[in-house]
Amino acid sequence: MSDLTNTNTGGLVGFLHGKNGELAIPKPFEKEIFLFETNVAGTSYVVNIEKLEPLLNVEDKLNFFREPDNKFDSKAIVIKTEKGDKIGYIPREDNLIFARLMDAGKLLYGRIAYKEKRGKFIEFLIKIYLHE
Repeated sequence: MSDLTNTNTGGLVGFLHGKNGELAIPKPFEKEIFLFETNVAGTSYVVNIEKLEPLLNVEDKLNFFREPDNKFDSKAIVIKTEKGDKIGYIPREDNLIFARLMDAGKLLYGRIAYKEKRGKFIEFLIKIYLHE
């Protein structure tokens, strides 16, 4: 058993800690899979969207949350910033497959691809990714 914990001869601890004491456990295979590009719906109804807009930049990560009890759309997916501020929804015409994926436990998220402010209206184009 002492051979397993002996870092000088390798052993288990030596294997786990690798060279120079750095952890050498293999990381699980992860990838970001691009699925779709769409606009953000409902931005006109978001309170304080004008104050949020200057803080949002292209490539910012967006988190998605299902809203199955939404009275307008049972497949609704709300879009929030990393700080938790709501900016809108995935459009109804695009959300069916994404809602099914999320309901099956898949992690989806977005990134801002484009943004433009036109008066009080703010247009966001986002890219949707699957974290696998």
